[in-house]
Order: sequence, then C-alpha cells, then structure tokens
Amino acid sequence: MIVLPDGTHGNPAPLATIDNTMIKAVARAFRWQRLLENGTYGCLDEIAKAEKIGPSFVSPVIRLALLAPDIVEAILAGKQPAHLTLRDLMQPFPVEWAGQRAHFGIGAG
Repeated sequence: MIVLPDGTHGNPAPLATIDNTMIKAVARAFRWQRLLENGTYGCLDEIAKAEKIGPSFVSPVIRLALLAPDIVEAILAGKQPAHLTLRDLMQPFPVEWAGQRAHFGIGAG
C-alpha cells in the first residue's frame, strides 16, 4: 500500500516483468523472417518441418515480426503492460503500429 502526500492510499498498477517466453517468441519471429528473406526457407511449411513444429504455430509467431519497434523494445525490457501475455500476442492484431499500440495498451515510444 502506498500513502500519497495528501494522506490517501494508492494502489500502484502491477508492473510487468521480463517474460522469457514472450521474448523467445519475438526472437523466433525475427529469426524466421530473416530465414525467409535470405532464401533459406521458401515458405512457412518449410520452417515448420525444419523446426519440427506444426505449421499452425509458425504463422501466429512469425506475425510478431510485424510488431512496432517500441512494442518489441517494451517486451525485451519487461516494460509491457502487466496484463499483456503471449496468448494476447498470438491473436490477430492490427498491422499498423498505431493500431497495435491501442490494441495492446502500449503508449507510443
């Protein structure tokens, strides 16, 4: 509990912490994107076979490479909103960065 200067009690918003699972997913997304861009793999199915995972997992993860840079930085620093989970990131989200910020509740840089 926090006692504010005016004597009232305040409850701080819960702080996020570094989420290694979320960081690993973001890192995978950028790695897979690079492998597609440099021609190592031609499609998501090839990535799935090489990684020995289902193609239905590759698609939502690789979309994380579309996240706004400030959202990626917040996740890497553990400064994402406490309510934000990997499950949230794996759901469809806007491609445009401003829409992502509003969708995930993350303020601009």
